[in-house]
Amino acid sequence: MKKFFEFETRGTNLRTEIMAGITTFLTMLYIVIVNPSMFAAGGMNFGGVYIATIIAVVTATLIMGIAANYPIAIAPGLGINAWMVYSVILGGVPWQEALGAAAISSGLFIILSVTKFRELFINSIPESLKLAMGAGIGLFVSFIGLRNGGVIISSETTAVTLGNFSEPTVYLTTIGLIAMMCLMILRVKGAVFLGMIFTAGVALILGHWEFPTEILSIPHGFDKTFFKLSFANVPALSSVIFVLLLVTLFDTTATMLGVGRQAGLIKDGKFPHLKSALLADSVGSFVGAFAGTGPTSAFVESGTGVSVGGRTGLASVVTAELFLLLIFFEPLARSISSMSAISAPALILTGALMVEGVSGINWKDYTEAFPAFFTMLLMPLTYSIAYGVGLGMILYVILKSVNRQKVPPLLYVLAILFAIELIFD
Repeated sequence: MKKFFEFETRGTNLRTEIMAGITTFLTMLYIVIVNPSMFAAGGMNFGGVYIATIIAVVTATLIMGIAANYPIAIAPGLGINAWMVYSVILGGVPWQEALGAAAISSGLFIILSVTKFRELFINSIPESLKLAMGAGIGLFVSFIGLRNGGVIISSETTAVTLGNFSEPTVYLTTIGLIAMMCLMILRVKGAVFLGMIFTAGVALILGHWEFPTEILSIPHGFDKTFFKLSFANVPALSSVIFVLLLVTLFDTTATMLGVGRQAGLIKDGKFPHLKSALLADSVGSFVGAFAGTGPTSAFVESGTGVSVGGRTGLASVVTAELFLLLIFFEPLARSISSMSAISAPALILTGALMVEGVSGINWKDYTEAFPAFFTMLLMPLTYSIAYGVGLGMILYVILKSVNRQKVPPLLYVLAILFAIELIFD
């Protein structure tokens, strides 16, 4: 084991790697509650998505740990999956077809991961738009969390307005949000999950939630989601497929680079075993789509495991094994998810953390700033990542061309495709 995971080369040991795997597990444990509850809102079976989520996490994280030897865990990405549910599925696309689009997207991701076109694709998208995409998705996810928690409600006069803080859902969401922020400031491991437990405890004491009579059960509901995806309407979902591919590719790459730097695994600007790492994510997304959940992504929470000394793939293997044990705890997860106030704060804070990248945008260069701004702004306002990405790219090409600046040829192609999609949608 020491030789396989290169303990001596990376300056680590068995105990440290186990502790790192446990730490990462605790910080991302909330995903098995939040992800199934989102897809349940889109009409899917909670139990089926719960098992599919665990399958996707275990599959992708094991590949990451064994094939790439990195202490990076992978799970369904909250940002892109929130868009799939609240914009695509609730926007009128049957969830079976949405999963079909996710499967095609992840299949393309697999192809990109093993070819040089991956680098061309990534390098063709300007850094400002990459950063704006992450920030825009963050604003979109936070907006959904605020809506789910009743903090923001619809208004005939102003479109949206502040909710009523005397209502249980609203004040419980607020309590949970403050608790999570305080725990994160104090750098408590598993802050998001512990914040959810704290909120559930407050709801229990105040009589707004009842502790489930059943905590453990034999896994069930998988037959409701397994292989239920559909490819019946693929041409009409071309923009959905493209956005899924674009977001997962950039999100995963950025997270892996960030965690890789933190762990000291990037040498001379190079990321060893990058192909295997990207394959782990793309295969996880592919398996997840057939099992019954949305695209996976490298989780930034992996950095908590790295912070306690995780340097090898053994940490990822430990995380995956712990997630596998959760397959019997579906009744407890379902009960906790039944109160939107318990999961809403997790969405809000996840979005807040995703906005960090805006500091890297050159706001003094209007050819960079304006496309980035509208990319971020339009995602939550239109309830669509696709519109934000598409209009941002189109605006970028126009402004750079007016200023007689060079634009990557592939970006022209993507902008034209988006323009056609918008005109004939």
